[in-house]
Amino acid sequence: MTRKGVLSVFSLVFSLMILSGCKPAAVETNRSAPVSNTNSTRETVDTASIETELMRIENDWPRAIKEKDVASITRVEADDAIFVYPDGSVGGKSQDIKDIETGALTADSWQVMDLKVIVLNNDAAVVSGRSVVKNGKYKTPTGKSIDISGQYRFIDTYARRSGEWKLIAGASTPVREPVASASPTSTASPAAKGSPATAASPAAKASPTPRATPAPRITPAPRVTPTPKASPVLRPPP
Repeated sequence: MTRKGVLSVFSLVFSLMILSGCKPAAVETNRSAPVSNTNSTRETVDTASIETELMRIENDWPRAIKEKDVASITRVEADDAIFVYPDGSVGGKSQDIKDIETGALTADSWQVMDLKVIVLNNDAAVVSGRSVVKNGKYKTPTGKSIDISGQYRFIDTYARRSGEWKLIAGASTPVREPVASASPTSTASPAAKGSPATAASPAAKASPTPRATPAPRITPAPRVTPTPKASPVLRPPP
């Protein structure tokens, strides 16, 4: 084939490509990079505001009890709330309302102190604290009056429902004064053994009575020398 013929063939092929709309594939130069989700933000928890609100609710209990404010109890406690009382019994909102309404729960003084709020998130928190009740009385359904004076530790769980904080669970327990353990009875010291009695010194044997010195024999009186006989008087010679 002549050069002119080759050029003609190429020209024809190129024309057909244009007519058929074929275009060389574009080279992908940019790959899509993963896009970070900028819309996801961490939930902001207003801890200070939650603490203030829950502490206000807790500090208001003594007033509600004293004034028999059933409305406040009804508003704060959840309908499905569950409580463990100091004696170990279990109750709920209906029991609390009944006790406040009938005046079964009374006290000369009811203090709430040592409050601590643990905020879990915007809709959940736990509160712990201590109550001091003076001359507290609880009248049972049978009419028996029980002295509830003393100190109690409690823990309450709150949940925000429909924009309002609700008490959904709680438990309290009396604070017992530690009983001083009795000192172990001291074991009596073993009686000191008496010193062995000193053996009496053997009685000193009496010194033998000295024998009386034999009386000295009387020296026999010296014999009297016989008086010499007088010499016979010489008679004068006759």
